[in-house]
Amino acid sequence: MRERIARGGARRQTATEPMIPDGEGELRPLAPSQVTVRTVLTVLATALVIVGLLFLLWQLRTIVRWTVIATFLAVALNPAVNRLQALRIPRAFAILLVYLAMLLVLGGLVALIVPPLIDQGKQLVNYVVSLYDNREGIIGGLQDLANQYGLSGYLDTIQSQLSSLPARLSVAVGPLVSVTVGVVGSVYATITILLLTFFLILDGERFVAAILRLFAPAQRPRLRRILGQSAGAVSGYISGNLTISLIAGISTFVMLEILRMPYPVVLALIVAFLDLVPLVGATLGAIIVSAVGLFVDPVKGVILIVFFLVYQQIENNILQPLVYGRSVKLHPLAVFLAVLAGGELLGILGALLAIPVAEVIRILLSEWLTARRRVPKYE
Repeated sequence: MRERIARGGARRQTATEPMIPDGEGELRPLAPSQVTVRTVLTVLATALVIVGLLFLLWQLRTIVRWTVIATFLAVALNPAVNRLQALRIPRAFAILLVYLAMLLVLGGLVALIVPPLIDQGKQLVNYVVSLYDNREGIIGGLQDLANQYGLSGYLDTIQSQLSSLPARLSVAVGPLVSVTVGVVGSVYATITILLLTFFLILDGERFVAAILRLFAPAQRPRLRRILGQSAGAVSGYISGNLTISLIAGISTFVMLEILRMPYPVVLALIVAFLDLVPLVGATLGAIIVSAVGLFVDPVKGVILIVFFLVYQQIENNILQPLVYGRSVKLHPLAVFLAVLAGGELLGILGALLAIPVAEVIRILLSEWLTARRRVPKYE
């Protein structure tokens, strides 16, 4: 009886607290709520800070784009600077030497390519204009040939599609070009990007060390490994892409010279430039050059088609694995989606940078999944 009275007295003393029955039919108080006013205010303040930072980044999006471009350039040029620094050349002077080498290469290419490019470009434009002026004769010949084999309906469909092709190309390519020009289309932007690249290369190790100090000492080796893998992927892809595009342009120029095709410099430069764009660039360049070859001489056009088919097999199966090495390990679907996203955000420049960005994301996800597998699970 006394125990029951004691229990009842205890219940009366805590009558103001919420009570729930336990397994023995006795009442026990509920645990106090963990959601306090301070917690709510902390969450709201954190959300406001995040929204404010995102708004600030949006307002400074041009500078953010320039910084991203400068970071990729710094990662791509850093190996060359490190090699010069290993020769006991001061790092700042090594960076200037790399810049000077780039300037000399670009100047030499301009001096060698621009004069014939202008001349052959005018000739190519005049040739296209003459084809357009004589389109009735060309289309008439094709129409007679189609009527002879009962393909007139297909020819009408193809002609209607080709007539709308310029408008479609302008709609598709216009935003890409306009966004790209907006990012790096001014002298001020170019100078700013080069200055940012200079400082990133000069003090890159200090920046990395400052970032690593924000983490626990046990995590720093893994973070440094991730940064090293990401830098290797970016540098390997950029240098590999430029190398393969150069090989594509030179191979096309040699083939055009062998066939005695007109406008070899312009056409080879088109192939080299378009080959920089992943997935579709090489195919577009091959279509353009082959189309010009078919109009100049059908036999030469067929030879060019065969040449590009063989070259693309060599590039896809030999050159890319050899040049890229282990720098990129992405599935073709991931490459395709990354190129689409990069083109939508930064135009042609975004399409060029999309693959190394996607590879960095893959490295981060791979490290995260590996770390999760290593965590012991207790049941």
